[in-house]
Amino acid sequence: MPRKMGGNRGATLALLFACGFLLISTAKSADLGSESDDFEDGYVEDVQEEPIASEGDEKLAYESPVIDHKKFHFADHFDDVEASRKKWVLSQAKKDDIAEEISKYDGIWNWESPQRIVWANDLGLVLKSKAKHAAISAPLRQPFEFKQDKPLVVQYEVTLQEGQECGGSYLKLLSAGKDTEQLKAFNDKTPYTIMFGPDKCGNDVKMHFIFRHVNPINGTITEKHCNKPKNRLEEPFKDKLPHLYQLVVRPDNSFEIRVDHKIINEGSLLTDFKPPVNPPAEIDDPNDRKPDAWDEREKIPDPTAQKPEDWDEDAPPQLPDTDAVMPNGWLENEPDMIFDPTATKPEDWDSEIDGEWEAPLVDNPVCEKAAGCGKWKAPLIPNPNYKGKWRAPMIENPNYQGKWAPRKIANPDFFEDLKPFQMTPISAVGLELWSMSSDILFDNLIITDDVEVARDFAANSFDIKRRYIDRESDSFVNKVVELLKAYPPIWGVGLVAIVALVAITIYCRFGTAKSQDSAAKKAAAEAKKTDEPQPDDEPEAEEEESDLSGERAAGDSSKESTPLSASPKKKSQKSDLDDNEEETKAAENQEEPAQTEETNTKTRKRQARKE
Repeated sequence: MPRKMGGNRGATLALLFACGFLLISTAKSADLGSESDDFEDGYVEDVQEEPIASEGDEKLAYESPVIDHKKFHFADHFDDVEASRKKWVLSQAKKDDIAEEISKYDGIWNWESPQRIVWANDLGLVLKSKAKHAAISAPLRQPFEFKQDKPLVVQYEVTLQEGQECGGSYLKLLSAGKDTEQLKAFNDKTPYTIMFGPDKCGNDVKMHFIFRHVNPINGTITEKHCNKPKNRLEEPFKDKLPHLYQLVVRPDNSFEIRVDHKIINEGSLLTDFKPPVNPPAEIDDPNDRKPDAWDEREKIPDPTAQKPEDWDEDAPPQLPDTDAVMPNGWLENEPDMIFDPTATKPEDWDSEIDGEWEAPLVDNPVCEKAAGCGKWKAPLIPNPNYKGKWRAPMIENPNYQGKWAPRKIANPDFFEDLKPFQMTPISAVGLELWSMSSDILFDNLIITDDVEVARDFAANSFDIKRRYIDRESDSFVNKVVELLKAYPPIWGVGLVAIVALVAITIYCRFGTAKSQDSAAKKAAAEAKKTDEPQPDDEPEAEEEESDLSGERAAGDSSKESTPLSASPKKKSQKSDLDDNEEETKAAENQEEPAQTEETNTKTRKRQARKE
């Protein structure tokens, strides 16, 4: 029987393997017949044509994007470690106004592959340490001047490989000047023109876009913070996947912020920042004061109203119900609470210090089954005559003068800057971070003045990477569902496989059971044809021993119920006393009633043949 069961299982596995192979073959043939571009599904907005993949779009190959320095103010894909290390300068500065032991920028940076390796030759700049200040920067190939009639385009990838609970992954575009000539001194006080990128701490999720505006009158600098996007940006902090961040600032003062090519925020430098770029032309006079007689009340109590004579302000809001009666079984002489009779005074109780000891109160057990205990009181009902405190009705105030506000005066600091796009030139890019998560990977960082160049760069780096990851992340179930929707004939193949599997399961479940029953009957019949001792005979022998004790006393040496390994010779030599003791034990352990006399007779005959 084990061989038959093994054969059935082998047949089941073989059929499942064949069905799976058929489904996979059909899926592959369907994929090979489909178009190579499977990702035009709206996942990416405003993206150029996707790169062509080899072998029917089954494999996506990666090559480091080609950098034409004429098109970029800065570009680094970090794949060429030696060249990239020459660009970046590790900060050796210290933070001010902070404890000495944590003031150093001692965060660790390294060029390495991501934890989830897609292609071995795709490297990134990784912040390895957490809970440490880290700063690194690199000079631009040529400064970005905002006076030209071209947009500023900043684009880079971030992979939060360990997720993020508190920390940032933004970058700073450092302002040109003496303070940024020595990048080894780069710190949090280093002047920057724009700060851009994601940041999170707890539930506070931000997409920073801050630019430092220079007052054209007095030269003071003020940080202008972009309004928050309408939708919260949470997935990049959780999914541990690469995400592409892009900022475009145009000469017409408009801006766009994209994440994975999708616009999440857009607006104008003039109207969508706080505080606004241009101050108000007029401000409140700080020396103006509200007159004492100024009446701001819109409504006042009616001075001509009189309280009605029947108005009783002292009437209570509730009265006892005069129609209520005490329920039957109410025990007025029994208190609700009694002293715990089982409580004892603690041994360390000091009456002089702790006072007179009293047992704690517990619920009166007599009241558990009664309607109530203690003095009965009628329930309270609303008082129909209750009106409360009388107040005069409100009327329009004839002396209302409106809400007072100080008078306006000309703003002495007023200016009007209609071209806030013309910011301080940018000479370097830097990462000055503190994070509670390690292994933050930065990749494919570019600064250019052409949106199309940035899109092409992303198409040959980020887009192909996310295509591969998204394809590998698709579950088998989703693939099967999509395949069945696209190619209905596969339903027939799947149905045949399911029917076959059900049929084999039924056969293995019920057919095998019948075979086992038949085999058991056959084995029993064979046992009857032989004189060899059988396991099933042992209980019968024990029953016989109890019924034929007289025969044993006369010298009949019939067999006893013993293990198969016991020696028959020793059994025949046992004394009558031993036989009687064993007969007594067998009778005590007997669980089923003795068999019929006919069965015993058959057993005796069989045992005689065996002897």
